[in-house]
Amino acid sequence: MVSIAALWLPILLSGVAVFVVSSIIHMLIPLHKGDYQKVAGEEEMRATMRTHGVKPGQYMFPCADSMKDCATPEHVAKLNEGPVGTLVVIQNGPVNMGKMLGIWFAFSVVVSVFVAYLTGVTTAPGTEFIEVFRRAGTVAFIAYGLSNVTDSIWKGVSWGITAKFLFDGLLYALATGALFAAMWPAAA
Repeated sequence: MVSIAALWLPILLSGVAVFVVSSIIHMLIPLHKGDYQKVAGEEEMRATMRTHGVKPGQYMFPCADSMKDCATPEHVAKLNEGPVGTLVVIQNGPVNMGKMLGIWFAFSVVVSVFVAYLTGVTTAPGTEFIEVFRRAGTVAFIAYGLSNVTDSIWKGVSWGITAKFLFDGLLYALATGALFAAMWPAAA
């Protein structure tokens, strides 16, 4: 067993590595360029949303008041008529990219803490590189990659977009696994 405290450096460095890899993916490689599409009639839609006072939050349309109402002929007709979807509305104003990047980095460090914990309780000091890499990378992939699958299952996000985020998660997991394996403590 290896304690989390003994793994503070790979925790921090893997957080940095994931941040750098994600920056390269999103700023230098156009992999995610087409993930969002512009809505036809955007200005009218935005004006209608302002008129109705739509606040930041997550919405579904059409939205039944209860599970029982989902089966009513009126609701089924709305579903068949369309459109059907989900909508996420964020705060008005410019996107605070600095804040979002800071939270992303903090999240990456938190993931690395869990990687350290799970790898530490299942892997002895002095374990071979490939074994540490496999375990740490698997835990990291679960956090970074599989977390996106639910968006396709429940929110209608294209499976193609989810596949791109799975690829991102794989790259983050490889970086995390490699750093933990390279810095794994030697046997006493």
